[in-house]
Amino acid sequence: MYSFDAEKVTENLVNWVKTYFEENASPETKAVIGISGGKDSSVAAAVCVKALGKDRVIGVLMPQGEQSDISCSHLLVNTLGIKSYTINIGETVSTFMNEFSKSLEPTSQATINTPPRIRMTTLYAVAASVGGRVVNTCNLSEDWVGYSTKFGDSAGDFSVLADLTVTEVLQVGDLIGLPTELVHKVPSDGLCGKTDEDNLGFKYAELDRYIRGLTDLSDKPELKEKIDRLHRNNLHKLRLMPKFEYAPEA
Repeated sequence: MYSFDAEKVTENLVNWVKTYFEENASPETKAVIGISGGKDSSVAAAVCVKALGKDRVIGVLMPQGEQSDISCSHLLVNTLGIKSYTINIGETVSTFMNEFSKSLEPTSQATINTPPRIRMTTLYAVAASVGGRVVNTCNLSEDWVGYSTKFGDSAGDFSVLADLTVTEVLQVGDLIGLPTELVHKVPSDGLCGKTDEDNLGFKYAELDRYIRGLTDLSDKPELKEKIDRLHRNNLHKLRLMPKFEYAPEA
């Protein structure tokens, strides 16, 4: 029977981040992370602080105009004691979409996915300016069903939580001692006004049990088919870009 040891996994996460920076960066290189004030950015940032120290972690707050829950982001950076920058992407998104609309009508998908791609551009600009590596904050549950934006929040230089389900991320956050209102904040993409679970049509807890083999969903065949279909259709977000492999003839 599968079991999750939050204490051991947290220790392994911290050591993994330490090793990544030791092997792939200079002693001054910083971890640059987008701070939404939700569980994933909160836990990933906390792990990086434990691994590198607060002086080597930089949070980037990227509201799109007015952000109703920006106080959660401020709470996280204050709790961790990390340096942060606030870069509002509202005008950038508006200017881009206005120019885009002069040529063709953007679909709802284009409208929803553009802000996270602009946020990722912003993170890499910050990383280039301070000498940093961008932290990917996606978790296994989101990745499993493609609940991320390709070249947006699914991008990054290293991923802390990609092998942990939502249920497991919550346990790590609680173990670290982050504020409950951050770890257990209702997950929302902040783009369309709905919660993640509203958009997906099922609960993360149910998805997580399926991923870990704790249920086969045989009693819910329609849900099983939906999750399997989402997983198949979104594997392209997790794999390297396919390329033609040329083999020169001898």
